[in-house]
Amino acid sequence: MPSIKHVLTSTPDLDPQAPGVDRLSALLDRFRVRAALFHSGALCGTNKFEAIPGRAFLHVLRRGSMEVRHPSRSGLQRKIDISEPTLLLYSRPVEHVFINPPREGSDFSCATLDFDGGDRNPLVAALPALVRVPLRQIEGLQPALDLLFAETDRVRCGSRLLADRLFEVVLIQLLRWLIDHPREVGIASGLIVGLADPRLAKALIALHRSPSEAWSLPRMAAEAGMSRSAFAASFKEATGTTPAEYLSDWRLTLAMSQIRSGVSVKLIAADLGYASASSLSKAFKQRFGASPRDWSSSVR
Repeated sequence: MPSIKHVLTSTPDLDPQAPGVDRLSALLDRFRVRAALFHSGALCGTNKFEAIPGRAFLHVLRRGSMEVRHPSRSGLQRKIDISEPTLLLYSRPVEHVFINPPREGSDFSCATLDFDGGDRNPLVAALPALVRVPLRQIEGLQPALDLLFAETDRVRCGSRLLADRLFEVVLIQLLRWLIDHPREVGIASGLIVGLADPRLAKALIALHRSPSEAWSLPRMAAEAGMSRSAFAASFKEATGTTPAEYLSDWRLTLAMSQIRSGVSVKLIAADLGYASASSLSKAFKQRFGASPRDWSSSVR
């Protein structure tokens, strides 16, 4: 199915005077996400969602109440009571059970999410296993939800396809909100926190857009409008890694995605700024413990 074009912009609330900066499109252009609606309507009784590798979930509770349960091994809160319209994003495979009062039920829409790269997707790696946000907190979400529920309430030509795309819009709006409010959902460090900083975001966006360029520390700091020492310290505090380590990991994550798509190591090396295919293969093996060829064979 075609994926929507991600061309949204957002303005960091940490600096209201800053011009609009699009912090998501460069990521989503490289690592796309596709949604697939699989349920809409009442959800009564007990419903279990298995933890399947590569499968994420986005649930929207439109009205009603429910209880959410997680197994002890998940590391998540064992029991959560939800009593208001809420969005739940399971960014990685986690078994979860929804329990609804049979007499009242809940009005619910659910979609599976396919993130390019799975667990290696930079956004997936930066998110908690569960993001739970009341719908009222996400400004601008209601129009997309109105359209989504209008399509799921009755069957019309193209409704399923349009609902899938609208779920992707809802996800992008959630990601935009998370970048502006990372600590409200317990995100203390990583890519999301880096993008939340208006200065660091400028450098990160430049790296995401042009990974093949020669990114020295002074050049990255200049993108952020900071001194080298201040940039390096702020970057490490926000993301948990150094600028050079982040750039290397970003390039190798892109390489992994392209290898999975069947692109030759030689072409990938040229695209991502490596001196040769052998230098990419060496860096890949150091990072992932296998050569590109061996890794590609293991994931087929």
